[in-house]
Amino acid sequence: MSFHPSRRTVARFAGLAFAAGLVAAFAAPASAQEKVVRIGYQKYGTLILLKNKGLLEEKLKPLGYSVRWSEFPAGPQLLEALNAGAIDFGNTGEAPPIFAQAAGAPLVYVGYEPAAPQGEAILVPKDSPLKTVADLKGKNIALNKGSNVHYLLVKALEKAGIAYGDVKTSFLTPADARAAFERGAVDAWAIWDPFQAAAEKTIEARQLTDGTGIVSNYQFYFSTQAFVERAPQVVDAVLAGVAEIGAWTKANPKAAAAEFSPLVGIPASILEVALARQQYDVKPLNPKVTAEQQQVADAFFKLGLIPKEVKISDLVRTPKS
Repeated sequence: MSFHPSRRTVARFAGLAFAAGLVAAFAAPASAQEKVVRIGYQKYGTLILLKNKGLLEEKLKPLGYSVRWSEFPAGPQLLEALNAGAIDFGNTGEAPPIFAQAAGAPLVYVGYEPAAPQGEAILVPKDSPLKTVADLKGKNIALNKGSNVHYLLVKALEKAGIAYGDVKTSFLTPADARAAFERGAVDAWAIWDPFQAAAEKTIEARQLTDGTGIVSNYQFYFSTQAFVERAPQVVDAVLAGVAEIGAWTKANPKAAAAEFSPLVGIPASILEVALARQQYDVKPLNPKVTAEQQQVADAFFKLGLIPKEVKISDLVRTPKS
C-alpha cells in the first residue's frame, strides 16, 4: 500500500482523528467538581507499571486527586484523546505529538526520557536478500503511521541516499504489520520494542539498522495546557511517580520484565532485552532535546506529512525554579 499524502488528505485525517477522540471524550467525561487526573497509557512503558503498582494513587491522595486510567493501542490514538479532552496526561515517542500539534492539539511537553536509539529498528526476514538500508529502494515497508519509527525510516533512508518517495509504505498497527511481515506481504518492518525484541527472538528477524547514529528515539510525557495551569502540582506528582518507577525498573530489570510479561503477553526473557535498551530517567525538556524534536517536525513538514509548520518550543513547559 503506497501512501503519498496531500496536505488536504492529512488535514482530513486530522479531522477524522479529532472526531474519533471526541467520541472517546464523551465516553468518560470528568465533571468540573471531580478532582481526577485521567491518564492515557500504552501496553508497554513506564506508565503501565505505575498503574500496576498503585503508586500514583498514594502520591495523589494528599492533593485530593484520584486517577482514571485508559489504555490506547499506540501514541497517535492516545494523543487524539488528549486533543479531544478525554485524558489529561500520557506519553508517546517523538512523532505522534508533532502530528497532534499540527492538528491543533492543546498539548504541553512536560518531560522526556533520554535517548534510546536501540529501542527501534528496521527489520527484514532472516533469509531476506536485503542487506543494507539502501536495498530498500522500491521495496514495501510496514510501519505505524505517525509513530517514532516513521521518523526512523525517513532519516535512515536519507542517510542511505534514498528518497522517501522511492519506497512503498504500508501503514499498519504492530499486530497487523507483524502478520504481513511473516507472510511476506511486505519486505521490511520498522518497529519498536518490545515488538522488535519479540520478532528478533521468535522469528529471527534481522536488523538492517536500529536508530544508533540516526535518531535519538526519545519518549515524551504530555499534559494539556488547561490541566497544567489548573493542577501543576498533580503533573509534578505524576512525573515523580514516573521517576520512581523508572529507577526501580533500572535497578530491577528481571523483576520489571516479570511484572510486564502478563501485562503485554510477551515472555519475560524477551522483555529483558527490550528493557535494557531503554533509559528511564524522566527530566524536563532542555534546549538540545527541544531542538532535536524541532528537526523531526521540520522533516515531516518538508515531506508533506503534516499540513503546516509547527514550533515545538511553544509547547514546552518551563519548570518553576
